[in-house]
Amino acid sequence: NGMTPDEARRNRAYGYVFQAAGLYPWRTISKNIKLPLEIMGYSKAEQEKRVNQVLELVELSGFGGKFPWQLSGGMQQRASIARALAFDADILLMDEPFGALDEIVRDHLNEQLLKLWARTNKTIGFVTHSIPEAVYLSTKIVVMSPRPGRIHDVIDSTLPKERPLDIRDSPEFIEIAHRVREGLRAGHSDD
Repeated sequence: NGMTPDEARRNRAYGYVFQAAGLYPWRTISKNIKLPLEIMGYSKAEQEKRVNQVLELVELSGFGGKFPWQLSGGMQQRASIARALAFDADILLMDEPFGALDEIVRDHLNEQLLKLWARTNKTIGFVTHSIPEAVYLSTKIVVMSPRPGRIHDVIDSTLPKERPLDIRDSPEFIEIAHRVREGLRAGHSDD
């Protein structure tokens, strides 16, 4: 986006999705999504408009009046993503947002995230410890070494932009996953 990290912070050019949904239990889903908009001084009409847009984007229309405890873990994470998208940040940073979910829900959210990316064209930085998830979601995979965290390898994905889940069985996917695993092993041996 052409900004330094400090400029991006001051301009609120990024949204952040935590490992846990981080929704306030006393606020409805809509009010959780509105929170950054309230802090940023958006008008009530603009808040409503944006909340409705992002709820539709993450396929949660009709759930705005519910409280977090009334939604499944996957739905809560989608609400958290909606909150990060509400103020139209250029960059979406996601720190293992699907790590605590079962494989079926995780697969579903991975598919939805790819669709969301296709619709919004946002830059998404996604942290995961899952090699298949990294390969499935990424156009570029940055392999990090452990403590201290250092970039060990950068792998460009050659997978097509549209990716059905069964692409994970393709030779191309397996080859990229193998390269990521080798990069992780090499990064661990540098200790």
